[in-house]
Amino acid sequence: MSRSFKQLIKSAIKIALQVNRNNATDLLEFEVRELENIFSLLILGGFAGLPSPPSPIAVELLPYMEKELIVLMARTDLAQDPIGVLAGMMEVG
Repeated sequence: MSRSFKQLIKSAIKIALQVNRNNATDLLEFEVRELENIFSLLILGGFAGLPSPPSPIAVELLPYMEKELIVLMARTDLAQDPIGVLAGMMEVG
């Protein structure tokens, strides 16, 4: 085999490995987001009609839910006028 063919094979393998790493990382990030959603649903499940944990435990866990609460508040803003928010993002006048 020629030297350039070997280099071509090596670079193709490196690219394939990088693509697999990126896919695995994306999958793990998605799983972490879903686990965070499940965690917040378990803690704030009373708002959705699910049984919630005892209040002292929920209050102790609230500091760990800062990001989820920010997302929750942002989604309540979107719930009022979602078309208006989309139009504002696209700068439709």
